[in-house]
Parts: sequence; structure tokens; C-alpha cells
Amino acid sequence: MTDTGPASTDGAAQTVADTALSVPGVAELHGGQFGEVGTYLPGKRITGVVLDETSCAVHISVKYPANVLTVAEQVRQAVGQVVDVPITITVGDVVVDGDGDGDGDSAEIFEERN
Repeated sequence: MTDTGPASTDGAAQTVADTALSVPGVAELHGGQFGEVGTYLPGKRITGVVLDETSCAVHISVKYPANVLTVAEQVRQAVGQVVDVPITITVGDVVVDGDGDGDGDSAEIFEERN
């Protein structure tokens, strides 16, 4: 569980989440391998954002075929407009739309070679 610090970070964590999700190429916020990445607030949890007084971590899933590095840098720049602490962006997954199972999760990408 993540300690979010004082109440002033409560609204900021939601703002960070909304800002990251607004960047083209971001499919969703990523909760980590075991769902450990998140900010816990009274009555809710913001998945994919850990924010305190000294740092901000944002974990995202990127939509294929977007450039992972470009999307991560765009998220860093956008989030940098709303927080004044060092920001770490982690890409936890690449998501393929229409992977056939209808659940929006990641799919393996195969390249056929002749």
C-alpha cells in the first residue's frame, strides 16, 4: 500500500491520472504486475499513479503501434505541467486493439518472415 502523504496530494493524484490518460497513445494506466502501483485515497484507489511530496511515478500501457518512447516522453511532459517533483514513467504493457478476445488486454505480436 502506498502512503499518499497529506490531503493536498489527493486531488493531484487524480489530476496526474487524468493528464496521463489524455496523451495520445496511452491505452490505460497500468497497476503493475501484482496491482501494487496505485495511490490509495479515502474510498477509492487511483491505479497506475504513485505521488508523494518528493516524486511522481506513472505506469502506463501504450496502444500499439504507437512509439513507446515518444508516448512516455509526452506523458512526462504533460504530467510535468501539473506536478513539481521528479517524474518516472514506466511502460508496463503494449496493448493491441482488436486482439480478438474483446477484453482490451495485451496480445502477442508475431512477425512473419519469409
